Amino acid sequence: MTAVTTPSIDLGAYLRRIGYTGDEAPTLDVLRAIQRQAQAIAFENLDPLLRRPVRLDWASLEQKLVLGGRGGYCFELNWLLRYVLEALGFHVRGLAARILWGAPQDAITPRGHMLLCVDVEENPYIVDAGFGVLTPTGPLRLEPHLVQRTSHEPFRLIPVGDDYLLQAQIRREWRALYRFGLEESYLPDYEVTNWYLSNNPASHFVTGLIAARPAEGRRYTLRNPDFGVHFLNGRTERRMLRTVVELRETLEGTFGLTLPDAPELDATWARLAAQRA
Repeated sequence: MTAVTTPSIDLGAYLRRIGYTGDEAPTLDVLRAIQRQAQAIAFENLDPLLRRPVRLDWASLEQKLVLGGRGGYCFELNWLLRYVLEALGFHVRGLAARILWGAPQDAITPRGHMLLCVDVEENPYIVDAGFGVLTPTGPLRLEPHLVQRTSHEPFRLIPVGDDYLLQAQIRREWRALYRFGLEESYLPDYEVTNWYLSNNPASHFVTGLIAARPAEGRRYTLRNPDFGVHFLNGRTERRMLRTVVELRETLEGTFGLTLPDAPELDATWARLAAQRA
C-alpha cells in the first residue's frame, strides 16, 4: 500500500529555506543535513492559538512553512519533511507516538505525536523535526540502548514490549520524550489527531502560545510570556516578555518567523500575558 503520493514540490525553494546547498542523493549524510530543518523552521502553534485551520496537504505546507516564513507543529513539520525526503529518493514511513514528556514513564497517553522512520543505507533511522523543546537534531539509528550523539543532547532508544521509548540525556539524567511502535500511520490517522489537537478547547495548542527552536549550542523556548535560552552546559536564562513589541521581536528575531497578518494576535497575547500576571 502506498501511504503518500508525493506531489510535485519546489525542492529548490525548500532547500533554500533551510540553507542547504549540498548533495541531494538519498544517503545518511544528506539525511543528517536535511534534518537541519529543525534549526531553520521553528516549532510554533500560532494557527491553532488564533483558531485558524492547520492543513497537511503539500500546497498548504509549502505556502506556510517554505514560502511564508512560518513554522508549525509536529504534523506540519514532519509531513513537510516526509514530502521532501521522498522527493529526494528516501523510503519513509510515518509513525505515531505517545508523548511522555512531563508524564510518568508508564503513562498511557494518546498517540498524539508524529515522527518518521527512514530507511537509508540498509538501516532504519528515526527522524523527528517537530518535538519542540527537545526536537532531535540528527537521525537516530533504530538500535536499542545505543547512546547516540547529536549536535545537542545524546539520545537513546529503550525497548518496551513491542515499542520503543525515546529518551534524552539532560543534566546527566535520562528523560523520556515519547513511546512509539513501528506500525505505519497514514494521512487519515494524522488528520484526525491534528484536527482534535488544533480544535479541542482544552488542547494546550489552543490555550497558550508555544514556540521552540534549536540553535548552535542552545535551545530557545517560549511558553506564553516565559522565554528561555537553554545552553548545552545545563545553564538556563529566562525572562518574561511583557509587551506585544517584545513578543513580536522575539518571534521574528530569535525564532525567525514571519508573523501572520492577524490583528487578533496582539489581543491574544495581551490576554495570555494578563493571565500569567
